[in-house]
Amino acid sequence: MDIKHLFFDLDRTLWDFETNSFNELINLYNCHNLHQKGISIAEEFVKVYKKINEKCWERYRLNQLSKENLRFERFKETLEYFGIFNLELSIKIGDDYVKNSPYRKILIPNTIELLTELQHNYQMHIITNGFQEVQHIKIDQSGLSKFFKIVVTSEMAGAKKPSSLIFNYALEKAGAVLENSVMIGDDLNTDIKGALEVGMKAIYFNPNQKSNNSNAWKEVTSLKEIKNILL
Repeated sequence: MDIKHLFFDLDRTLWDFETNSFNELINLYNCHNLHQKGISIAEEFVKVYKKINEKCWERYRLNQLSKENLRFERFKETLEYFGIFNLELSIKIGDDYVKNSPYRKILIPNTIELLTELQHNYQMHIITNGFQEVQHIKIDQSGLSKFFKIVVTSEMAGAKKPSSLIFNYALEKAGAVLENSVMIGDDLNTDIKGALEVGMKAIYFNPNQKSNNSNAWKEVTSLKEIKNILL
């Protein structure tokens, strides 16, 4: 059966999470005068936060940490690493981060060019584990909304990638079937493994050329390579 539906991950696949997040974290470091509070180097604050944030997100994916607590816990642990024990400040920074970061608009290189060409041949959708209210702002503010028919968040589906529940939910919402669908994402576990386990083809976007044993249908290091596969 011919491919008709493309399901994209959002963060780090289309929306440049690393750059947008870095820029907002530097902004928050300055706005909240963290230098005066004892964190002398902004980049060190970002480095520590990134490691803690990854661990907190993993706990969130495993339902060991609630969405509400994730928002501030990652900043609470970061500040405590630097000897700052201030729950009120952690909550304020967490709220500001969620409020501000989705308005940043930097996309992964070749995103708009790829989607512009694909839209004439495919119905395109997004499957994301990100917070619902945040992801929709990102999509709108970065000019992506016009390309996508359906946007499925883990909150809508009641399950997070790599669960088969969110993939089946997305297929049903899109009016698609496994045989005519492809998942495109950067995360081997949530995007690729999740898609493969439900029986969907997957294209692994691997810009950092990480070594892997993926059974993905295709692997690319830049988005423009996808055009050569699908067009």
